[in-house]
Amino acid sequence: MKIDSGDTAWLLASAALVLFMTPGLAFFYGGMVRSKNVLAMLMQNYVTIGLVSVVWAVVSYSLAFGADIGGGLLGGLHFAGLAHQGDPVPGLDTLTVPPLAFVAFQMMFAIITPALITGALADRVKFGGFVLFVALWSVFVYAPVAHWVFSPTGWLNKLGALDFAGGTVVHANAGAAALAVVLVIGKRRGWPREQMKPHSLPLTLLGAGILWFGWFGFNAGSALAANGSAAQAFVSTQLATAAALLAWIAVEKLRNGHSTTLGAASGAVAGLVAITPACGSVSSMGAILVGLAAGAVCALAVSLKFRFGFDDALDVVGVHLVGGMLGALLIGFLADGAVAGAKHKGLFYGGGFAQLGKQALAVVVVVAYSFVVSYILAKIVQATIGFRATDEEEVEGLDSSYHAETAYELGSSFTGAFSPAAPRHSELATADSSGGARKVEA
Repeated sequence: MKIDSGDTAWLLASAALVLFMTPGLAFFYGGMVRSKNVLAMLMQNYVTIGLVSVVWAVVSYSLAFGADIGGGLLGGLHFAGLAHQGDPVPGLDTLTVPPLAFVAFQMMFAIITPALITGALADRVKFGGFVLFVALWSVFVYAPVAHWVFSPTGWLNKLGALDFAGGTVVHANAGAAALAVVLVIGKRRGWPREQMKPHSLPLTLLGAGILWFGWFGFNAGSALAANGSAAQAFVSTQLATAAALLAWIAVEKLRNGHSTTLGAASGAVAGLVAITPACGSVSSMGAILVGLAAGAVCALAVSLKFRFGFDDALDVVGVHLVGGMLGALLIGFLADGAVAGAKHKGLFYGGGFAQLGKQALAVVVVVAYSFVVSYILAKIVQATIGFRATDEEEVEGLDSSYHAETAYELGSSFTGAFSPAAPRHSELATADSSGGARKVEA
């Protein structure tokens, strides 16, 4: 194995950028919850960093990237406990970085994926139940899906389904799991009747900025080398994110008569999500199209929870499930052979429906598997140590109930000081029985 110092430095720096995304996600979500639950949101994300890091080293990495033991479905235990660190990663014969650098980079993906789920469960889960669920989910859901798609020996990878940085493995996977869990734990008290406004939009915008910054490591780092592919992924990431931000706030303006700061932040995240699988296979102009589609579609998709009655508190389903699926499917239309390789051409580049079919199969399989297994795991947690907080804990707030802390000591002295009037982006105008309009908010 030839080790390239430049590639190694780039991958380690990218790993650090991806790790930084999880605190960014915590702030992004933390600003959108009520002030009595902001520390609980931050804690769920931070404990995920600690927990998943250990689980990854002990068993999940080996299951995801170890030598295949069953038709591309799962890796073996050769690397359990990070044993045999000097052995090459199966299927990555051209890797120019130490295998342990690859372990570190992929660890950060394994961390942020279950962290994404926290937004859907906001305001109403037991801390202990969440910890148990994440530990189980990392082994039984994330590791197998990562093997199928990311490992060169995985069956979807060998089939030719493209996912450069995790549209299916990370975003659609987390979004499907989020939907499954909210169906198990139920709705927040008072939803959707009561308004549950974000307590700090500046905190959310700060988190979105950190996510945007870290995402360059997420996407460009997935080239696993400091090369032209990394440069294309970097540029595509920026263009798609910018386009999605503009598309989201345009939809807001047309639908509600105003564009919001939360809409801008959410549009940026939607663009980041959608370009994640496609950044290594579409052209720069293709990336703009992906971003425009993601911003518009996800801005509309956040209303699905009202139509179907599931309480996805911070729109993980509307942004990550829908955005991840959309980005993966658009590869089937927009894959450019000059970027993705001659054998990977989308419908618009003369490749017919072959690549689209592969992308659709990957999306369906990953979403179905994640949903079913996540639902079972959530049921197990609920039936054993409990997943849903009690009514008393929910009313009091998870910060004080589970962590004996408050984020803002002055909050109790100045009623409403930390509850700005700005609405969450999923606030909708819906027709009532008299034909008028009323405001309904998640």
